[in-house]
Order: sequence, then structure tokens, then C-alpha cells
Amino acid sequence: MQEPISSIPGVELLKAPIRSAAADTASIEAGVKSIIAAVRAEGDAAISEFSRRFDGIAPPALEVGLAEREAAVDRLDPQTRQDTEFAIANVRAFAEAQLATILPLDVELRPGVHLGHRVIPIEAIGAYVPGGRYPLLSAPIMTIVPARVAGCAEIIACLPPSSNPAVIAGCHLAGATRIFRIGGAQAIAAMAFGTASVPAVDKIVGPGNAYVNEAKRQVFGHVGIDQLAGPSEIFVVADSSADPEMIATDLLAQAEHDVRTRVGLITTDRALAEATICAVERQLADLPTADVAGPAWRDYGEVAVCVSEEAMIACSDRIAAEHLQVHTANPHATAAKLRNFGSLFIGPLSSVVYSDKCSGTNHTLPTLGAGRYTGGLWVGSYVKICTQQWLDAAGVSAIAPPAIRQSAAEGLEGHRRAAALRLEHIPT
Repeated sequence: MQEPISSIPGVELLKAPIRSAAADTASIEAGVKSIIAAVRAEGDAAISEFSRRFDGIAPPALEVGLAEREAAVDRLDPQTRQDTEFAIANVRAFAEAQLATILPLDVELRPGVHLGHRVIPIEAIGAYVPGGRYPLLSAPIMTIVPARVAGCAEIIACLPPSSNPAVIAGCHLAGATRIFRIGGAQAIAAMAFGTASVPAVDKIVGPGNAYVNEAKRQVFGHVGIDQLAGPSEIFVVADSSADPEMIATDLLAQAEHDVRTRVGLITTDRALAEATICAVERQLADLPTADVAGPAWRDYGEVAVCVSEEAMIACSDRIAAEHLQVHTANPHATAAKLRNFGSLFIGPLSSVVYSDKCSGTNHTLPTLGAGRYTGGLWVGSYVKICTQQWLDAAGVSAIAPPAIRQSAAEGLEGHRRAAALRLEHIPT
């Protein structure tokens, strides 16, 4: 458990959260375990039963056929389709640029010792596309497009049976090879272990609710996962140059995702902190989604006043926010000092909303402090970097003697023999 930010010297909490954003999974662990066991044992029949129980609907067919996929695309209004394809193009272009930096390697480390690695696409990916409170048209773009760019052969998308048809259209346009109407923990179980209808995958990506998250935790090891995601987060680091109305708007934009969204401001200016608190309360008065954003601000909102920029940086790095905005007089200089975050938004014109929707970076990001040790979903999440090597006679002559001696010192005679055998076979 991380120390609270109030323990950092020079940091005062002007507004403290009244709840912890960390989900208590103890109450759902057993339930998810039973769902996974039932899907493994009963397959499609269990999925249909859980769909009836949890979603109130059991589709006659689990898979969305090609005709229905194309019909969902045709039903999109022209502007929505254009905007969806704009987002797909940006995410694809950025993923292609990232992939271009992940290069194969072949190096002769010593004479005759050739080492390297290959960049290999993961064969089968499962993308969970959440239903949630709103039809998030960007969600399938973020999980499916990078998989296409990486070269994954099979891209399975699962989404709740009640999902908006526009989300099915998004899965199709993004490049899913197959789409299934399966939500919740049962979707994760189906993709992890396979059923008569759903092929098993090698890795599961994408956010979801606490049940989806717990299911990903339980199937990890049998399959890979991207990360365990908690509620969304946004923090802003700011000085006296920042605009409190803009900060308040950005905090509430993220807060409307969920009543458990964690939102906060870390600043060196008390007047800005006080003005932002007032602006949030004022804007909530006419925000149509205040029934969600209001409780998030009330329960999880934080405003910290720091005595120095150093304390502000330390505070931000302790939190390691999913989304971190920089509103300072020299935002690039401030950004260069920050280490822990999911994605960084430098300067007041760089809104989290742009990345959430269509700018090109991925919005599937680490939460709950995971930004201290990992980044977000990216094209590299869909490939394996696998090493390889080959030795010629000169290489064996260099490597075998120390390998023989080390094996003998460890008492591993089989290792010693294997190392020595090659040396004996070198032509004299």
C-alpha cells in the first residue's frame, strides 16, 4: 500500500477523498470463480444462462454474423462513421509508427557468437469491449486496431448482449475477425478457455467492470492479460498560470465516466486550488451527467497544495495517475521531470478527451498506481520479443570453457557434458 500524499513534506490536502478508489474484490472473487468454472464445464450453455441472469437477454446466436456486422455499419449516420474512421486512421498511424521502433536484432556479440531477437505477433487476441453506462465508440478502436497493426492472426471481440449496434460497427471497422455477444466474467472465461462457439485466445486485453477485472486476474497464467484496470483517473499538475475553469471542466469530463472515477489537482498555487474547487461546484450545477460526476468529485476528488515544484512533482509521482495533464507556465519543462503516469498531456490545449476519442494514443492505461511500473496498452502489447542465437566453431571455443567450469562448480554434470560435447566436436 502506498503512503498517502499528505505524508509528502510540503503537501497540504485542501480537499481529501472520503473513499478509496481501490475496489474490494473479496466479495466478487468467489462468484467470478464459479462463473469461470461453469463456462469451462458447460461452455455455450453456461454463457447463455449467465446472459439471461446478468444481462436480461440471451441472444439466439452468440456470434454476430457478417451480414449483421455490415448492417450495423450501414446504420451509422454518415458523420459518426466518418469520425469513427478518423479515429481508426489516427490510432493505426500511431501504432504503425510505434511498431517501426520495435526492430529485429542480430548482433555478433563475440567472434562466432551470434545473438538476436525476433518480433513475433501474438497469434490470437481477445478484446473485451465494455458496455457500461455509455456506448463508448472509441473502446474497440483502442484494443483492436493495434492488434491489426501488430499482425495478430485472430482478433476476437466480446461485448455485452445489450451493446449499442454502433459499438458492433466499431468492432467491425476496427478489424475484429469475429465478434461475440458475451459480456462480463463469462466473456473472459470463454476467450481464455474456449467453447464450442468461441475460440480460445492467447492474450486478453481491454477494460471492464470489477467482475471483468477479477476474471482477468483469475485466468492470468493460462492466458496473458494486458493489465488489471481500476476506475478511471485524471490529475492535473498546475501553477499560478493555469485556468481554474479549464481544469474544472477537464476533471468533470473524466468524472462522468463512473461514480468511482478519481479526479484531482496538484498545484503550487493556493488561489488556483480554491478557485478550481469553486469552479467544479459551479459547473456541476448544469452538467447533465452530474449524477455520475458529482459523486465522483465528492467521494474521490483531491486537491493538493504544494510548497514547491519539487513537492508537486513528488506528489504526482506518488499518485502515478492514469491521465496526467500539465498546466504550468513551461509545461514541457515540467513534463520532463515527471516519471510516473499512464499518459501525459502537456500544456492546456492537450485535453485527455482528445486521447480518449481520436487523437491516436491509446486510452487503455494503468490505474491505481500501476503507472509506477508499466505504461498503457500499445502495439508492443500484441507482439513477443523472442531471443535466438547460433554459434560457430569460434563461438563454441569462447563460450564452452566457462560454461563447463560453471556447470561443474554448480554440480550439474548433465550441463557440463552438454557444454563439453560441442567443444569436442569442433574440427581440429
